[in-house]
Amino acid sequence: MVLFGMVSDFFVFSLASVFLWLYQIFLSDSKYYKPWGYILFGLLTGLLFYISFFNTILNEYGGVLPTIGIVLLGFKTVLFGLLLFLPRFRRKIRLVLYSVTVFIFVLIIIQNAVSEFFFWNEFGVKYNFIAVDYLVYTNTVIGNIIESYPVVPLFLGIGTVALISTYFIVKKSASFLDKLPSFKDKMKLSGMYLSLFAVALFAVPTLAKFENSQNVFANELQSNGIYKFYLAFMNSELDYYKFYGTLPESEAYAMLKQHIPSISKTSTLHAVHENGKEIHKNVMLITVESLSADFMKTYGNEQNITPFLDSLANKSLLFTNLYATGNRTVRGLEAVTLCMPPTAGESVVKREDNKNKFSTGSIFKKKGYTVDFLYGGDAYFDNMESFFSGNGYAVVDKKTLQPNEVTFENIWGVCDEDMAKKAIRVMNEESKSGKPFFNHWMTVSNHRPFTYPDGKIDIPADSKSREGGVKYTDYALHQFFKMAEKQSWFKNTVFVIVADHCASSSGKTELPMEKYRIPALIYAPGFIQPEKNATLMSQIDLMPTLFGLLHFNYQSKFYGEDVRNPEYKPRAFIATYQDLGLVENNMLTIISPVRKVKQFDLIRQSQEGLSAEFQIHYEEKPRRVLDKKMVNETIAYYETASEMLKHKKYQK
Repeated sequence: MVLFGMVSDFFVFSLASVFLWLYQIFLSDSKYYKPWGYILFGLLTGLLFYISFFNTILNEYGGVLPTIGIVLLGFKTVLFGLLLFLPRFRRKIRLVLYSVTVFIFVLIIIQNAVSEFFFWNEFGVKYNFIAVDYLVYTNTVIGNIIESYPVVPLFLGIGTVALISTYFIVKKSASFLDKLPSFKDKMKLSGMYLSLFAVALFAVPTLAKFENSQNVFANELQSNGIYKFYLAFMNSELDYYKFYGTLPESEAYAMLKQHIPSISKTSTLHAVHENGKEIHKNVMLITVESLSADFMKTYGNEQNITPFLDSLANKSLLFTNLYATGNRTVRGLEAVTLCMPPTAGESVVKREDNKNKFSTGSIFKKKGYTVDFLYGGDAYFDNMESFFSGNGYAVVDKKTLQPNEVTFENIWGVCDEDMAKKAIRVMNEESKSGKPFFNHWMTVSNHRPFTYPDGKIDIPADSKSREGGVKYTDYALHQFFKMAEKQSWFKNTVFVIVADHCASSSGKTELPMEKYRIPALIYAPGFIQPEKNATLMSQIDLMPTLFGLLHFNYQSKFYGEDVRNPEYKPRAFIATYQDLGLVENNMLTIISPVRKVKQFDLIRQSQEGLSAEFQIHYEEKPRRVLDKKMVNETIAYYETASEMLKHKKYQK
């Protein structure tokens, strides 16, 4: 076991040493000879000038990225200039750079070892998807580390050990700077290293296959943490049964049956029967990027940044107490497409096993609909193309637009107005077939860098503000509906609008309620009567509720329910990648690794001037005594959802 672990560590180190190999092969005096040295310096200077004073893809994204790009390239240009123009000091400069390179490499190794120790101490395993999760929630994690560990002494100790180690390594190895390897020597060394690199690429995953002991600790000691981190990053899953509380399978499904009475045995398969004739109207589902409930005037916002959506809300079936299941776009897409609770790790959208699932699209297809997913960016991003095409959707994204269809674009894709026009063209073509259509459009403009066409709204396009992004998306939706109203299919179409998630998710607790509250509405003049529905619900309930309005009869595997059904018991799911929450009976229950449970009583914090159904703020007061029934119910929901996916029971 220990031997396998040591061999695996050696090969992983061999792979990580690729950076030192690259550093060495680029060490050369010849690139500073005339005229190449001056040509290369001129190119670097020109590139630095360009990214400093002209609009580049870095500026397009915004934030600190342009500054980072300028600093890194500026540093490289200055160093190259020093080595070019100060040949007498070239050896000393190289020694400093070599020492810094070795120090960074050693520091990373020591830091990783210490991190693995603390990770093992907390979770009893080496890196897994929780470690990947830590990269996503950097600010929260850093705050947690500062509060939990003696950070200053710890980092000082790590830095001191790294400095001492660097001193001895450089002292023993710096002599090679006096006589740099020739091209022939570099080729020999490269041949040897690349051979070892190729062997390591094969050996590391092969050795991992021997981690098959019944003893989990034996497997973890044998494994390599960095390779496990890579696997977690690629597989995007967190083993529910290893890290969360469980119930006997039959008991978990029995508890689930209390909410969905018609399920059978260990599956969510159940029949949905509606009274009345099925209504096969067209359906347009619009998931709006990062639209928090508190952006809308309806929920108390006084900035007037959603004037169109506020006006539409008054003409629609408005769900005032709906919660997003997660805090990333892929979670929102998963929720409205698969109608199931979020599971530990990454969204199903980004997993390898993401195809042929039971989905809203599969229901529409069975009813004879054409089914499309529309996205203004490249649907390759976040695995959306794989997920939607693998579940029967035709994908219409930026790649399908002709140059004359694009008036404005940024790093995320074409502006929402351009995609609105494309959606109208798609639906016009679909309406000619005589078949009903279901289109799902994901917007992009309300996303950093918050750039959009100038002159459209009263917030300047160069402000790059969140408020501008929200108001422009609202404006684009207004333009879409103006165009839609003129089309022959408009009166026979139901429009569903919901946010994918809130604009931010950080708060005082793991799952701050107000950071998951999102607006959702169903609009169909002459068919859906305006109404405010204050029933507690999740994104996963929105489409089953729509199916109820259309009187659809179908065999379902959905956890989501028609909230208008008298048998529906109000509850909502909110989660991060590892904290899985259930909201029910004015209580929030959270299950987390490793088998941790927290419960909070939800005490509404009223905002003056708002009616009860639009109050979104709650004090989450920790419970001293856990409600065991609610704990088991939370476990039952998330355990069965994980089991359904793991054993491929959620296939269509």
